[in-house]
Amino acid sequence: MVQSRQAEPQRVPGEPAPRPVVRPLIRPTARRSHVPPLGVYVTPDGGIDAAVLASHATAVDLCLIDVTDPALDEHDPNRYTERRVEMVGPVYGVWHTHVPNVEPGQRYGFRVYGPWEPEAGLRHNPAKLLIDPYARGFAGRLRYGPEVVGSVATEREPGWWLGDPHGPADDADSLAYVPHSVVVGPLPPPPPLTRPRVPWADTVIYEAHVRGLTMLREDIPAELRGTYAGAAHPAVVEHLLSLGVTTLELLPIHKSLAESRLAANGLPNYWGYNTLGFFAPNAAYATRAAQDQGAEAVLDEVRGMVHLLHEAGIEVLLDVVYNHTCEGGDDDLHLAWRGLDNPLYYLHDGASPAALADVTGTGNSLDFRRPRVIQLALDSLRYWAETVGVDGYRFDLAVTLGRGNVGFDPDHPFLVALQTDPVLSGLKLVAEPWDVGPGGWQTGSFPPPMAEWNDRFRDAARGFWLNAPKQGARGQEMRGLRELATRLAGSADLFGPSDPPLVRGPVASVNYVTAHDGFTLADLVAYDHKHNEANLEDNRDGSDNNLSWNHGLEGHTSSGDDATTEPWQAIVPPRRRSQRNLLGTLLLAAGTPMLTAGDEFGRTQGGNNNAYMQDNATSWLRWAIDDAGTDLLETTRYLLRLRRENPALRADSFYLGSPRPHELDTDLLWFAETGAPMEPETWNEPGRRVLQMLRPGPATGDADVLLVVNGGLGDIEVTLPPTRPGSAPWELVWDSAWDAPVVPDDETGPRTSVTLDALSLHVLLSPGTP
Repeated sequence: MVQSRQAEPQRVPGEPAPRPVVRPLIRPTARRSHVPPLGVYVTPDGGIDAAVLASHATAVDLCLIDVTDPALDEHDPNRYTERRVEMVGPVYGVWHTHVPNVEPGQRYGFRVYGPWEPEAGLRHNPAKLLIDPYARGFAGRLRYGPEVVGSVATEREPGWWLGDPHGPADDADSLAYVPHSVVVGPLPPPPPLTRPRVPWADTVIYEAHVRGLTMLREDIPAELRGTYAGAAHPAVVEHLLSLGVTTLELLPIHKSLAESRLAANGLPNYWGYNTLGFFAPNAAYATRAAQDQGAEAVLDEVRGMVHLLHEAGIEVLLDVVYNHTCEGGDDDLHLAWRGLDNPLYYLHDGASPAALADVTGTGNSLDFRRPRVIQLALDSLRYWAETVGVDGYRFDLAVTLGRGNVGFDPDHPFLVALQTDPVLSGLKLVAEPWDVGPGGWQTGSFPPPMAEWNDRFRDAARGFWLNAPKQGARGQEMRGLRELATRLAGSADLFGPSDPPLVRGPVASVNYVTAHDGFTLADLVAYDHKHNEANLEDNRDGSDNNLSWNHGLEGHTSSGDDATTEPWQAIVPPRRRSQRNLLGTLLLAAGTPMLTAGDEFGRTQGGNNNAYMQDNATSWLRWAIDDAGTDLLETTRYLLRLRRENPALRADSFYLGSPRPHELDTDLLWFAETGAPMEPETWNEPGRRVLQMLRPGPATGDADVLLVVNGGLGDIEVTLPPTRPGSAPWELVWDSAWDAPVVPDDETGPRTSVTLDALSLHVLLSPGTP
């Protein structure tokens, strides 16, 4: 049994770490019915309780770190002193201790002793100070170098150090080079939690980056730009509400790091998909005042942001990354999980010598076959929901979270927990339904009540409005009408299969045309090829399958005046129409629309479709917009108002294509350009590009909505289907050929037919009888 001991005398980092004799088996402490909760918590007696999982270790020290010479550089070992407390354990793999007289703000970490046997997946190295996976705050920055790699490292490129995956342990002390966990005390009660709880059918998601959202917003005070406080500033709230956004989805705000290769090139990981702390907010997004006050003030600012958005009726979803960590491959960083319990936390290939199984494309994958990994994710999710008050999550590479022994399992324990947990099951839960491992594409396979990003919707919309016309302009056959119709109707082929069938509804499909990764809306219509040279990877990174169309010239005009000169005057108007076509398809389709921040006014990234390391004007929203941007913004607002005011556009259940019980009218009808119903042979006509979609109002007095689509390269006259008995005639309320959403005088009045320009979309309403 390992005995508890009082704090050791202060030790200066850099001295060799004493290592106990490695024993093949550690006799555990007395079996307990209650395993101490993981993490570090302040106790009523003015001390702390600490517990950490390290099931293969022979001993663990809790290290209390003090800054004794703040005048020295933060990476100077002489700046710190360290007190070590031997922890008691293991109790079912958990080591724990109580230390009196420790206050909030105390820096700490762990040193873990045990076998260094890389061939068996064991990588214990007490020379490396490890962060607490349950830490709620951090202090200090990572300095990349050989000291933060577990094995003896070599410099592969200037500033990029990697170890030998099966080489000897490195004995350089890492204390001065890594972030330190910080004790966070009991927080004051949060403001009364009044979740907006927007129904799925009414939900409109707006995906944004905390920093990029406001860095260039001049009507926000400079000290608030790029911060949590800035994201809830009245100017941002007013913009979201004027759009009709109900739900703000934030790119990752967990504490994260740049990958070693990026850091060597002086680049950050701007998006934040490289987590160091699953319980700690990224302090870099807090105001300088909060950062100076410490971890508790940073967390309080995050809670304040959520509260202010709730007061405005806006939900907050967090993009969370539980599929991997920031430690990279087994030749990379040694900061936490790798040194604590490498065989337990990380997915391995089962071979000898042991190697990581990478199904995320990041160098490592957390092993969700392990109960303790599932616990880590669930504990984190509950913490952010209960302590911070967020309304839901978007799960990055969610297939990894549902991988069992034989691949993805929709009945995986983690997914079952999301469905049944009393805290989490009532939140909005959205899966990114793929990873890069075998069987990694799983769109439609997640269980209710989860929703999923629908990549088939993205590809159908882009393919119909951009890629097919590009091919048609070259004399090739244009396709995609049937696929587009399926996506407009809610993707029942993907989300309908269930037991019992159809329980998820079209709201399970999170429809999107763009997202943080890939081209922006404006770049989709201006570039045939990616332009990622600024990422310093010789333009190799990022997808080549963009389904984009530059309409004849690559790139944007260099100034507003160029749009009226040759050859731009023949290219810019069709580009703008294509943007409106994509927005109309997105915002008027059945399902849950997700709008990427800035698309509503034509934000460009200069053709960069993988700007994850561009923390600069490439990624930040430029709020000073021109007349074309203003028109697009007004169009977006108008389309979302149409959606909000017409229940026929917010279907909560899948269409049956027949009358529902106790109803007389068919809930969805399709017509050809002649006004005749679409027949099977009509759907199969080669090159068909015209379609009418009629969605009756679901209740008495609700308007019927008719979408008329012309995906052809020529204008066409369309005969409209008859309106229902007792309903008013069709009225044209939007045409994607209009620069701004204002009905021209000569387009008003009842309609029995319409003429659609090439590549355009009409919306008509037939007001119902009260």
